[in-house]
Amino acid sequence: MQDFFSKQKPEYVFLVAGQSGGIQANLQYPADFMRDNLLVQTHVLHNACRHRATKLVFLASSCSYPRACPQPMKVDDLMSGPLEPSNEATAMAKLAGMVMIQAYRQQYGMNFISGIPGNVFGPEDDFHPERAHVIPCLLSKMHEARLRQDSSVEIWGTGKYLRQFIYVDDVAAACLFVMEHYDDEIPINLGGVACVSIRDLAFQIKDIVGFSGDLKFNPAKPDGMPMKALDSRPLFDLGWAPTISLTDALRETYEWFQDHHKKLPIEQETRASFVH
Repeated sequence: MQDFFSKQKPEYVFLVAGQSGGIQANLQYPADFMRDNLLVQTHVLHNACRHRATKLVFLASSCSYPRACPQPMKVDDLMSGPLEPSNEATAMAKLAGMVMIQAYRQQYGMNFISGIPGNVFGPEDDFHPERAHVIPCLLSKMHEARLRQDSSVEIWGTGKYLRQFIYVDDVAAACLFVMEHYDDEIPINLGGVACVSIRDLAFQIKDIVGFSGDLKFNPAKPDGMPMKALDSRPLFDLGWAPTISLTDALRETYEWFQDHHKKLPIEQETRASFVH
């Protein structure tokens, strides 16, 4: 990392690297997720400061909000209550990153800022059903089930809980926007505009994929937070808003998946990405 900053001397840094995944991955690899996120944040922030980058945008996570957070979630609610147990380790790492941003501003006068995106999805996501976030997981599972002509697909949880999703292209645009237009030490939410239940999302994906079987929700499995909707009015008031509808974004994501993952084995080994 030090060699990269010494040679490239980046003026503007987007810190978006780190481990992430769905509920199952967070439950299986909490130590890996926390360690890797803390390491990448620590090394990038230290070197961006040491080499006096002009500005840095750090992407945190909406999982950093308390489980019982009032909705929509405002940045004032950060660290106001217990976290969702299924992603506590990842959330703590991201909270540490946001505090580090403020610490570097205070001690070194660096123009570092934090953005908190909603549930991000899109092309080049991780589509493995055992570690992916909900949208790529459902797309992959229903695609494989359609090819095998399965009669049903199991979905974790009741399907009743609500999520706010944002397409990866919109997140990238939001990052560029705040790099140019936002300089406050207070984190800023980078969210979408509407929430959808996991059940409604699953049936929409079912139609897009063309899976004709049943969707069987398993209430014995965890749901995660009851609702995750970001209050992004401060961002919208600055003049930015997402441009891609959920339906169009889902279709584009599935088209990319079909073009690039037609031979992706459903049994591919899951542990390799987390052990270094």
